Amino acid sequence: MLKGLSLTPPVVGRISIGRVVERNGKRLPEKDDEFTLTSQIQDKDGWIPHPLDKALRQAQAQSQGEGQSASTKLRAIPIRLLFDAPDLNLRAAYSLFDRKTGRPLCVGDGQTCRRATVEGIKALPCPSPDGCDMAAGQCKPLGRLNVRIGDEDELGSFIFRTTGFNSIRTLATRLRYFHAISSGRLSTLPLELRLRGRSTTQSHRAPIFYVDLTTRTGSSLEAAVAAAKEEWERRALAGFDQAALDAAARDGLAHGAFEESVEEGPDVTAEFYPEPTGQESSNPSTVATTSNASSTRKEPLAAKLSRRTEALKAGGEQPEPIEGHT
Repeated sequence: MLKGLSLTPPVVGRISIGRVVERNGKRLPEKDDEFTLTSQIQDKDGWIPHPLDKALRQAQAQSQGEGQSASTKLRAIPIRLLFDAPDLNLRAAYSLFDRKTGRPLCVGDGQTCRRATVEGIKALPCPSPDGCDMAAGQCKPLGRLNVRIGDEDELGSFIFRTTGFNSIRTLATRLRYFHAISSGRLSTLPLELRLRGRSTTQSHRAPIFYVDLTTRTGSSLEAAVAAAKEEWERRALAGFDQAALDAAARDGLAHGAFEESVEEGPDVTAEFYPEPTGQESSNPSTVATTSNASSTRKEPLAAKLSRRTEALKAGGEQPEPIEGHT
């Protein structure tokens, strides 16, 4: 197998709650208040809708007594999960990309990170975006959730990407709760993605939409757990080895340093890492190619004092002032 190639779950479509639009010659993300299922093909207007998008809208409209309307806002999607392990279904990490090329530069979890340097991929401490000089306000948590929609392809998935703390935290919590309640049978639980809204002071009371994971509409938690147990036993009798599938997925994801490929990077950066409106203080691609990331940090005060003393002894040029000290 090719080294350095991350084997991610097979994707047959995308789930989004927004789109990328072009304004003043720039591609900018635009938020929405509903789900959209798309294929993996784009045209001049953006991502082409997946056939299941129309089917789900019609089914939702019919259940709400609105006939077969395909214009109904899609705010709930019935899904199943591929894996039993919560961290295989939802993978989240602090991620930094080079906006010019779309290449991932650094991925970390707040403790350790994998960073691209001129010497190759290095494992380094990860202080989280707030404490990292390299982040420069451009490193965000990026979550990736893979789910099954429909029964056509039991190993194919739709991927939902998000940089929202509310969605990542809510999905991670729900996955762990459902994993515990179902005795680890996440892959057979009948679940539903739901779009919820909330307002905060930071949003100036405007609604913020995030993704939640619940049992399906009209189904109780007890009924969902019972259905999961029944489906699990049926698959086990048929010879389906879920534990082996989880192990294969974990091994495949560990093959590469970064999950996003060079081909996917530009689309991810356009949607989730737009160009800042103000002047950037630094260029992450330049920082990442230095042989030593610590060279981008401010010079310690002790080192500045030592250098200043040596300059005075040598009688050379007047040393530069030390920032923050008189």
